Amino acid sequence: MDPQAMRHCMGFGFSDKKSDSAIGRYGNGFKTSTMRLGADVIVFSRHSKNQTLTQSIGLLSYTYLTRTGHDRIVVPILDYEFKASAGEFKPLQDREHFISSLSILLEWSPFSTEAELLQQFDDVGPHGTKVIIYNMWLNSDAKLELDFDSVAEDILIEGSIKKTGSKIVNDHIASRFSYSLRVYLSILYLRIPETFKIILRGKVVEHHNVADDLMHPQYILYKPQAAGSEEAVVVTTIGFLKEAPKVNLHGFCVYHKNRLIMPFWQVISYSSSRGRGVVGVLEANFVEPTHNKQDFEKTVLLQKLENRLKEMTVEYWSCHCVLIGYQVNKKPRLQIPQNVQPAGRQALSPPPGFQAVFPQGNSTSLPRFSAKPVLLEKRKEHPDSVASAASKRKVGNDGFTVPGQNRVEQFIHGSASQSQDIETVKLMEKNKNLRAKCLDHKVRSQNLEVKAMNLRSELENVKSEYERLMVELQALDLVKGEHRRNVNT
Repeated sequence: MDPQAMRHCMGFGFSDKKSDSAIGRYGNGFKTSTMRLGADVIVFSRHSKNQTLTQSIGLLSYTYLTRTGHDRIVVPILDYEFKASAGEFKPLQDREHFISSLSILLEWSPFSTEAELLQQFDDVGPHGTKVIIYNMWLNSDAKLELDFDSVAEDILIEGSIKKTGSKIVNDHIASRFSYSLRVYLSILYLRIPETFKIILRGKVVEHHNVADDLMHPQYILYKPQAAGSEEAVVVTTIGFLKEAPKVNLHGFCVYHKNRLIMPFWQVISYSSSRGRGVVGVLEANFVEPTHNKQDFEKTVLLQKLENRLKEMTVEYWSCHCVLIGYQVNKKPRLQIPQNVQPAGRQALSPPPGFQAVFPQGNSTSLPRFSAKPVLLEKRKEHPDSVASAASKRKVGNDGFTVPGQNRVEQFIHGSASQSQDIETVKLMEKNKNLRAKCLDHKVRSQNLEVKAMNLRSELENVKSEYERLMVELQALDLVKGEHRRNVNT
């Protein structure tokens, strides 16, 4: 960072996150994140552009502000520029300003001389930034919130390791990312350039693509829509974890502009085995993340995405679970006994004067008619085809025939055709009314979504200003509180 960028970084309310690839929004991420980890932070940054080499040192110290009783946030910064004629860096500020800032830095930072401060640039190179956080916060047990001792090459969250399942589940990346910084950093970016690397405690963090852990992968295209217009095209990679079915893990790793926002987002809650081991990866640039980059804003688009991911999980599970040893539980079809009359249907009676012929030797059995009412269920069939099929059908195993059969069939088909035409007209009219109502609701919904989008935009602007003011207010309250305590003592 050059001197101006350093001041924007250390100050409050500055944001230049306007590019399509930028993840941030309000410009307060550095301050809020560093102050969450420790009370004080010192930044060393070197900038090279157009044959001009500058370096800056800035201090953001909660300890300094509270103990000195400042009623406003003071950030001492030192600026240097390389002078080719002298072959060394020279201060850019006037001497009085430079000496004042230097004295504050030496008193409240871990370094006691200017030479020690400048030595921190030795491993930065001609262009880069180093951030040192100190006076780390303690938890309720007076221990550091971060564990630097359990694993030499990692940083863990103190007390967050919970061994609740089998070893294969506890050691899986889906279980470890929540407390291991190395594991979290390995999946933090969906893609990384060849020239980019993250070094944690002296060891390079190996990039890990969760999609490479999947077996039987499928690639599903999703086109989210809002207010009737297509917003984006998303390709979701979905499959079973290689350890399935031995692991009961599930979820989607959702990225935004290449950065992980929601790791292993569980979109379904399963009481049975359905969905277990199903994991997906996608980049959703059409939804907006929250200011802390740990969630997405609760919008209509996010709800649509969640619903679609639920459908993907169930569909994929139903089609592929047999490949890993599960079985699809299908509900048995209801069998209707032959001697039970279906609900809503009445047995047909022959016209007056009709006589049935009974089979010989069995005077107690009831006659069976060849014109069976079950044929009327198939409304899509033409009456002529039904009659033709009925005329060719035999009566049954008893081998008797029914006199007057053609009259019965004509009676049945004539009545069915007439009632079918009336019902069709009613259905068409009902369908027309429903379509009109649906169109009206769709127009209203689109108008409401546009209005909601405008309101959300206005709300974000207000929230940004509110957060900026709250940060300054909290800092001032802390300073005033400490000042009052100092006065009382």
